[in-house]
Amino acid sequence: MKTIGFILFPKLTQLDLTGPYEVFARLPDTQVLLLSKTLDPVVTEKGMAILPNCSFAEAPQLDVICVPGGPGINECLTDEVLLDFLRQQSEQSAYVTSVCTGALILAAAGLLKGYRATTHWLSLDLLRQFEDIEVLPDRVVQDRNRITGGGVSAGIDFGLTLAATLFDQATAEAIQLMMEYLPQPPFDSGHPTTAPDAIVAQVKLTAAPYQEQRRKIVAAITSALATRP
Repeated sequence: MKTIGFILFPKLTQLDLTGPYEVFARLPDTQVLLLSKTLDPVVTEKGMAILPNCSFAEAPQLDVICVPGGPGINECLTDEVLLDFLRQQSEQSAYVTSVCTGALILAAAGLLKGYRATTHWLSLDLLRQFEDIEVLPDRVVQDRNRITGGGVSAGIDFGLTLAATLFDQATAEAIQLMMEYLPQPPFDSGHPTTAPDAIVAQVKLTAAPYQEQRRKIVAAITSALATRP
């Protein structure tokens, strides 16, 4: 029996979690845990309440740990209880993973140093501020036992990649077919390299307040890391 654990925190982006969750919940002989400090409902970025089924204190050793992203990561970046939990679990976890800006949390915990990784396109430059991480603008990046997914919808691609890694390609393909995952987006605006300039500017403007706050937090973290002996 494999055990996969997702980290929950307030203001996470629910599809970062529920996309790969849909994949993992269909894997054979696999238990999926929703982990949080307490068992109180966790309210996502857009108001959906998700109920944890395991606390950090009661968590077993996980085979896979996965950190989603969202606006709420800003507070998580300096949450030592969360960061210590990730560090402890990562010592024996087979895979340490993230979706979207969850990669920044892994980086803040020191768990991406020496690895290649990706994150949401708005935060690629922030991930580059951490020492010794090769940042790639890819949909999914796998480097040894670190697997990171890009923004939001890339969580499904990430989930299928991990499914094939944990089991085999046929298992992942069967899940993909059952989910009828055959993306055919109505617009070609899923990445800043293809979206109209006006749309890119609009999205950047909307994200600017929490991105600026995040930039300051990351700068403080990386500055502190640089001064450690």
